[in-house]
Amino acid sequence: MVAEERMQDERRSLIFTYGTLKRGFSNHTLMQELMRTGDAAFIGTVRTTENYPLVCGPYRVPFLLDIPGCGQRVHGELYAVSIKGLARMDELEGTSRGHYERLPILLELEPRDNADGGISGAFSMPCGAEGLTSAEAYYAHRSYAMELWMKNGRKGLNAYTERETKGYVKRKDRPQHLTFLDHIQHFLSSPPSD
Repeated sequence: MVAEERMQDERRSLIFTYGTLKRGFSNHTLMQELMRTGDAAFIGTVRTTENYPLVCGPYRVPFLLDIPGCGQRVHGELYAVSIKGLARMDELEGTSRGHYERLPILLELEPRDNADGGISGAFSMPCGAEGLTSAEAYYAHRSYAMELWMKNGRKGLNAYTERETKGYVKRKDRPQHLTFLDHIQHFLSSPPSD
């Protein structure tokens, strides 16, 4: 039984974070907790190999849209996450409730990580080509992703930064009588803001 548990602990998924789970942002406390318990490890900073739309939705929540070829190359962070940690992340991202979908993405290492040791030795990167790796990301659910793209004027960000967080409202401070999908539908049906 111990060997089986150890094997499960060693199985890690590579997860690309591009928004509030990144260092310095509001939901990074989850990543810190997972790192403390050994259920996640920071690998380094990365960017998408293809352009993707990264937009803000209701309450300045960031959304990566699974529309490759649109938007810009998106910068973020890469983590190796255990099965237990992944379950916690899936819960936060509402994958079972139609909020986000965890899907594959191809990334490349940011050049500065090769110099500072953020990647080397900490985790063996499963690369297809030098500096490239496959991971997973939490994309806006396909049921509303295209509408978010249109609502944002078909303009995407290359990174979710402090500037984009102005106006961000934490979950606990949002109206609790509405679901996350209600918030999205309200945002999508609201008139454009100036």
